[in-house]
Amino acid sequence: MTEKFSGLDFYDLDGQLSAEERAVRDTVRAWVDEHVLPVISQCYLEGRFPRELIPGLAELGVLGANLPEDYGCAGLNNVAYGLIMQELERGDSGIRSFASVQGALVMYPIHAFGTAEQKKRWLPAMAQGKAIGCFGLTEPDFGSNPAGMLTTARETSKGWVLNGTKMWITNGSMADVAVVWAKTGELDDPRSIRGFLVPAGTRGFAARDQKGKLSLRASDTSELHLEDVELPREALLPGSGGLKSPLMCLTQARYGISWGAVGAAMACFHEAVTYARSRIAFGRPIGQTQLQQARLAEMLTEITKGQLLALQLGRLKDAGKMTPAQVSLAKRNNVSMACDCARETRRLLGANGILAEYACMRHLANLESVYTYEGTHDVHTLALGQAVTGLSAF
Repeated sequence: MTEKFSGLDFYDLDGQLSAEERAVRDTVRAWVDEHVLPVISQCYLEGRFPRELIPGLAELGVLGANLPEDYGCAGLNNVAYGLIMQELERGDSGIRSFASVQGALVMYPIHAFGTAEQKKRWLPAMAQGKAIGCFGLTEPDFGSNPAGMLTTARETSKGWVLNGTKMWITNGSMADVAVVWAKTGELDDPRSIRGFLVPAGTRGFAARDQKGKLSLRASDTSELHLEDVELPREALLPGSGGLKSPLMCLTQARYGISWGAVGAAMACFHEAVTYARSRIAFGRPIGQTQLQQARLAEMLTEITKGQLLALQLGRLKDAGKMTPAQVSLAKRNNVSMACDCARETRRLLGANGILAEYACMRHLANLESVYTYEGTHDVHTLALGQAVTGLSAF
């Protein structure tokens, strides 16, 4: 097992953080050490999300942490929120995914596009962990191209009728409400996409666990099925309109991922350094060899660069200057970097690296999903290419 985690700050980034930001990070860090790390390995093996941690997450104030205090949220700035995501993913990507979906993909659209009544009904309960939400955008045949979705919402004299299927939905099976995106017009018109709040238990709505996952095993991943689901008019998020609305939500979530990936990389680096100091081979610690020192130096360099990216992105977001392309760069770089760190840690640990008592293989498997979801690495590459040339490859 590894030594107690004390952070990784080679460039004195703590000096760039406010006292509140450091306090938030340290509080969540201690909570992860005490509550997540002792159980997460077994949860991963069992393929179970640790729902017993939800009250603690709510008590910490991490659910919708950067939303206003008016609705029972913490009202933190975006750097503090990012540091929360960093520490949660240091524990496990599934824990960060839960909090990220709850806050950025469900609470955010309710706050951004919802009515006063919708906000009052859902946001305080979600901040307290008493209601769980999921985000229904991706479909079996439409992942990177959500504009092609087939889910429809037909307006009636009483409200709306929804039909369709959503896939790869985090929190789906335990959600009390789903934010479902559907086309209200012709199937070839993404401008007609609107968001709807679908409470669990609504007739015709079902959520089923995704079976056979080899990644994010300590996370609830589901399929959503909607068959003639009748909703009242007030189920519509009235401020939503077009593909831009769900993409705005994804920008919020991707921002958190860019921080979370750094946390996973930091966890792996800490495990690698601890192991390199204690593992004896050929009469000396393997950390004394140039080969392993080069591996650690490379990991340290890339994590530090990722930390700088995340911090500057957070400052831009707090200043209202952050762009989706900047988020694409950070998500793309930091997740790829974290994948590399997890893989290199696994290799440094040798055969021990595949054991569940160490974290690197779990992080490596999880990060392969993070590499793909909320915009694949390749799609973010194309987004950056378009940003620098002005020419769309889509």
